[in-house]
Amino acid sequence: MVKRAAFRIGQESVPPGTRRTIDLPVSVMSDHTPVTMSAHVIHGRRDGPIVFVSAGVHGDEIIGVEIVRRLLRLPGLKSLRGTLIAIPIVNAFGFLSHSRYLPDRRDLNRCFPGTEGGSLASRLAHLFMEEIVGRCDLGIDLHSAAVHRTNLPQIRISPDNRETSRLAGVFGAPVILYSQLREGSLRAAAKEAGVDVLLYEAGEALRFDEMAVRAGVSGILRVLRDQGMLPSKGIAKPRRKPLVSVSSRWLRAPQGGLLRSFRSEGDMIEEGETLAVVSDPFGEVEIPVVSDRAGLIVGRTVFPSVNEGDAVFHLAQVSDMDDVEETLEFLSSQLEEDPLFEEDAIT
Repeated sequence: MVKRAAFRIGQESVPPGTRRTIDLPVSVMSDHTPVTMSAHVIHGRRDGPIVFVSAGVHGDEIIGVEIVRRLLRLPGLKSLRGTLIAIPIVNAFGFLSHSRYLPDRRDLNRCFPGTEGGSLASRLAHLFMEEIVGRCDLGIDLHSAAVHRTNLPQIRISPDNRETSRLAGVFGAPVILYSQLREGSLRAAAKEAGVDVLLYEAGEALRFDEMAVRAGVSGILRVLRDQGMLPSKGIAKPRRKPLVSVSSRWLRAPQGGLLRSFRSEGDMIEEGETLAVVSDPFGEVEIPVVSDRAGLIVGRTVFPSVNEGDAVFHLAQVSDMDDVEETLEFLSSQLEEDPLFEEDAIT
């Protein structure tokens, strides 16, 4: 059998059957501190796809960092076919400052594919495209909701891609949400480069959520198994098919004040139902937040102080409306029972 070639990334090489963390230079800060983007490469002995898993594109979305950490500790990766590139923190600047953005106040996920001689955000995006995306066959990008919001675990994909639709079902998050590609996003730039990316959204910025972490790790393992990179032993298929949403919208605060929520993410609600009340600080005026349609709450604000027009509930129209509660219960209980997570569970 012909020995597999070493995997080249940056100025380094990773021999087959080994794993290494490679530091890719990004910039030098104003105090002369060098900043790198660190990629952990597991290069299997046998041929197979090359897949990246990234987190921390937004520096305050730390739940993805925990998902990658748990993934890299799994002993089953010793038998990996192909190559896995894991980047737990893409935006180190934002991660250190607990911020979504880079020091130039740009959103990295609106700066792809970037340019070698552009802004700091553009240069980091260019580095990621050249060193990571350009070497891969498939990607999984991990996100959470923005600060003061939380998301039900969900996979976001474009509606016109059959393969990502199939892989979203394999991943097994509770919800698959069809979402158009946004200009400047990693997903859009990767698609232009011929690489499909699954976007996983779950939990809240600057917080951990145990079920969201478990769903992320399980989903990644299922995709790697589907790609022939891992054996099926110990990787359970989802007990129920995910709920599929082809459209969603945000309900917004009817006035500024204090928000008292009655419903949460994962709740199925009816048209005309009161989900919350916004009260002025004196308690003299209260206006309800009323749903204008039936649907599933896939995201919401967790911050009780709102201004008029603030997004407060993300409501999705889903398939199999009658089976929502049962599907979510099945998928949640499966994650709770999975022995894969007993050692690392957040308690």
